[in-house]
Amino acid sequence: MNSLNRLQPLGLLVLRLALGAVMIVHGWQKVYGGMPQFMEMLRHMGIPGWMGYLTAAAEFGGGILLVIGFLTRLAALAIFLDMLVAIVKVHLPHGILSRNGGYEFPLVCAAIAFSLIWSGAGPMAIDWLWGSKG
Repeated sequence: MNSLNRLQPLGLLVLRLALGAVMIVHGWQKVYGGMPQFMEMLRHMGIPGWMGYLTAAAEFGGGILLVIGFLTRLAALAIFLDMLVAIVKVHLPHGILSRNGGYEFPLVCAAIAFSLIWSGAGPMAIDWLWGSKG
């Protein structure tokens, strides 16, 4: 088992890259053209439209930060909160299955983000190189 423990940094890297890539794609849609529609959707749910900018920052900016491994815990926290709001305000009434608009996908993204909040980026990251080893 000790040999598998040495591969833990690779596991953290894969989690960061996967979640980061997904969030970049979702944020890109908002940042480059979809923000007016997204803000209107938020308003219909009783959320102030300007919160769309926070969502875009969490998804697009947070995704980039995860990929490069910089400010990982902060980026993961922003994504975690973003996914919680998405689950509660959008997906929860549809049940868990994604085919019904459910919360299956944002739940997995939230779980990955949650794990990165507590584990950090790992040694294959800018955070580690700059001394934030925790």
